[in-house]
Amino acid sequence: MMLIEALGSALLGLVLAGVAVGRLSHRLPVRSLVLATGTAGALFGAFLTHTALDSGSVLVTFIGAAVVSVASLSLLLRPDGRMRRRSSAPA
Repeated sequence: MMLIEALGSALLGLVLAGVAVGRLSHRLPVRSLVLATGTAGALFGAFLTHTALDSGSVLVTFIGAAVVSVASLSLLLRPDGRMRRRSSAPA
């Protein structure tokens, strides 16, 4: 059962990273780093969830994997570049 959780979580992290690359490629670093980070985040999230809940439901493990994977991917985002500077001078 743990093998299914690990393989499913790795695949889930890979899919989430692929979606992030597809939608936010202009704000992310190299594709290989994003794919590796998404997969590693999902595996760590699955391990963490499985350890905390002592082999609960597979669905709950996948949810934990997705949450940690998305959080890891969000750390790679760069600013959009369309940020406007606010004038600090009084009007």
